[in-house]
Amino acid sequence: MIFERTTTIHATLAEVFDFFSQPDNLARITPPAVGFRVLRAPARPLREGDVLEYRLRAAGVPLRWRSRITLWQPGRAFADLQERGPFAYWLHTHTFREEAGGVTMHDHVDYRLPFGFLGRLVAGALVRRTIAKSFDYRAEALRQHFVTHSR
Repeated sequence: MIFERTTTIHATLAEVFDFFSQPDNLARITPPAVGFRVLRAPARPLREGDVLEYRLRAAGVPLRWRSRITLWQPGRAFADLQERGPFAYWLHTHTFREEAGGVTMHDHVDYRLPFGFLGRLVAGALVRRTIAKSFDYRAEALRQHFVTHSR
């Protein structure tokens, strides 16, 4: 399954990429209801090969999620691959492009639900809506952050 979203952020490319290179910022752009908390991350800007561990809730169920940064191209793109978590597979690639008035960030998420066809049948639409709501929240949180912290 694929989820894609494009968000325009009114800031410089350097500001946006710097924001995403700081592991603790992920909690700032995740809906509070998820109860997201970083458990382990480097105490420096991210780079390829870094492992991050989080705790969150999905439908009230506490989960742990571990991901690895598999691609790190400063100012251009990065990708995180779930190593442990709620999905059978999750690869999230973020690409950035500076344009007049800000930065266009494109998110491409390639994911599979557990339990194959049965998982898609039972939970596919609900999971897709949940992902979309999370990205809606994230886009607004990013806009608000850069309105108050940029330029």
